[in-house]
Amino acid sequence: MHLTRGEPARTRRRHGAELEAALLDAAWDELMERGYAALTFAGVAQRAGTSRPVVNRHWATKETLVRDAITRASDQFSLVDPDTGSLRDDTIALLEQLNGAFTMFAATMTAQLAAYFEETGTTPAGLRTSLIDQRWSLIESVTQRAAERGEIDSSKLTPRIARLPYDLLRHEVLMNLRPMSSSAIQEIVDTIFIPLIT
Repeated sequence: MHLTRGEPARTRRRHGAELEAALLDAAWDELMERGYAALTFAGVAQRAGTSRPVVNRHWATKETLVRDAITRASDQFSLVDPDTGSLRDDTIALLEQLNGAFTMFAATMTAQLAAYFEETGTTPAGLRTSLIDQRWSLIESVTQRAAERGEIDSSKLTPRIARLPYDLLRHEVLMNLRPMSSSAIQEIVDTIFIPLIT
């Protein structure tokens, strides 16, 4: 349940990981509702039903609070290894899993985080790296299995080509601010990605 500003959560004593999770969820909700520039420790505290000093004890700056809130939100989208026995089907399954997550973060990066990037001197690419690279080992394992099966020519699988279907998904989501259709995902895999590496 999302609270509107001015409607504090019912206060109850929380500690440790439970308290930190509640604060990060409140920070994420504030970010989505108000944007980075208008987000305040006081607003996060009010939404979480606690006091500003509690937020300050966990995070010294708004930048670190927001970064941790984004990481927590991203962690809700864990990838499951499809392992279908086919590179095509594995890649489509991974793109389908990432589709919703990319859509959620597209809205954040294009609007709510503009002030964050300006203030911190960072870029969307840097934030993406911190969120996506932790999942990249699974994506790499999909193409590695395909190479071991003799399904693809591994000499053609450069780092840029390996990332191509995921980059195309991210680009389309960022441009349209909505998930890509399943038919478009299959088109990327069938007409662009697979022909490049076979």
